[in-house]
Amino acid sequence: MINIKEIADKADMIISGFAFTKSRDKIRVLNLNNTANAAVLTLDGDVLEASMPDIELTIVSDYYAQNREFMEN
Repeated sequence: MINIKEIADKADMIISGFAFTKSRDKIRVLNLNNTANAAVLTLDGDVLEASMPDIELTIVSDYYAQNREFMEN
């Protein structure tokens, strides 16, 4: 079972219920309200993998594009 609190605590950024976590050269995104919906993005925001509807993926991509500066070291 997924521990949502643990994922949220480790996330680098949370926007509207989506947890964004930097993992090496990728960004892992999890919908904390529906953990079946997840995505993996490149650091540039290109989608590598996704198990979420297209509209949700568009929203996540937009959130990342607008806020990725906050995830840079």
